[in-house]
Amino acid sequence: MRAKAVRMYGEDDLRLEEFELPKIKDDEILVKIMSDSICMSTYKLVKQGKKHKRAPQNIDTNPVIIGHECAGIIVEVGEKWKDKYSVGDKFALQPALNYMGKLDSPGYSYEYCGGATTYCIMPHEVMELGCLLPFHGESFFEASLAEPMSCIIGGYHANYHTNKQNYNHAMGTKKDGNIIILGGCGPMGMGAVSYGLYTENKPKRIVVTDISDARIEDAKKKISPEEAAQKGVELLYINTASLEGPYKTLMELTNYHGYDDVFVYIPNKSVVELGDSLLAFDGCMNFFAGPSNNDFTSEINMYNVHYTSAHIIGTTGGNNDDLMEALELAAKGKIRPAVMVTHIGGIDSIADATLNLPSIPGGKKLTYTQFDMPLTAIEDFEELGKTNPLLKQLAESVKRHNGLWNGEAEKILFQHHGII
Repeated sequence: MRAKAVRMYGEDDLRLEEFELPKIKDDEILVKIMSDSICMSTYKLVKQGKKHKRAPQNIDTNPVIIGHECAGIIVEVGEKWKDKYSVGDKFALQPALNYMGKLDSPGYSYEYCGGATTYCIMPHEVMELGCLLPFHGESFFEASLAEPMSCIIGGYHANYHTNKQNYNHAMGTKKDGNIIILGGCGPMGMGAVSYGLYTENKPKRIVVTDISDARIEDAKKKISPEEAAQKGVELLYINTASLEGPYKTLMELTNYHGYDDVFVYIPNKSVVELGDSLLAFDGCMNFFAGPSNNDFTSEINMYNVHYTSAHIIGTTGGNNDDLMEALELAAKGKIRPAVMVTHIGGIDSIADATLNLPSIPGGKKLTYTQFDMPLTAIEDFEELGKTNPLLKQLAESVKRHNGLWNGEAEKILFQHHGII
């Protein structure tokens, strides 16, 4: 089986190339990748190369396939798994393996397993841990985005609250509480807002901060305060850069109760310290943003830790249950992963987009690996569609779906390239 993939040979060394996949073993599965969204974690991997904790030391001679937010179709099933998986089934991948204490993970560690490829082999670790999950929805992009959504869901579930009567912690965000998502107008933050409107412990208020009016206005179009109000949640977007005293304004929004759950979505010292100061009694702050600097530190108020039960956690990735929840909610239309997507591209766009990810504005870069297509901003479809019939069709579809990428647009793209 010939495959085409984006492979990493070292720091900043990504190559799109064709190679031969070996025949699968009895405990492996061959899959066809249909979609793969680009994660900032992959950018961090590429910037570090062999220094990354998940990267093998022989990548210069045995390169790894990058990408882990992927979805596709099962092509061939090893003998061991024929009672559980069938050719033609759709799947999503949970890449956060925890196998015998090893850090190996698809998209980081495997020569023949990753998302930025036409075909790949799911190794026995993925299969043994049940990390190849069935997807029953229509659109592959929703299955790809289930992985970042699972990280968001995992963050919500990992927060906890205590009481003074016993030591039974109540897991999850506080029901009818105040949530603040600091630096939340990026793709992951918007995913967090989307999930916050449907979480079992629904809050009464979600405050989302950013320092850009343009990003805030874009966020309001994707998830409006009016839509949130219909679901019983007060949603507020605040530009903290325009405030002389962010602390005072943000606390006033809660009548000085403070925030029961604080999510920090950017690795910034002052933002972390602001989040710490905003915690309510028994508040929980989740440091969700992963810093690339392993010396990153911030000050926290230890007086509040001792006397007001303030507590701080950090989460990275999600588990299988989180991913299955994301898949189920997306398939039912209860969450909208599309709020994260701002760019669409083909397999030929992945290397350059990954290498330059922080400098490309917008949110998630969603790629389809079975064909070539320049990375294109969704907001540019209409203008480019004046001379490009395909982009004209995509622009019309996006307009019918509140400016968001959608299943209809995905089908248009596939039909144009003769994929399905």
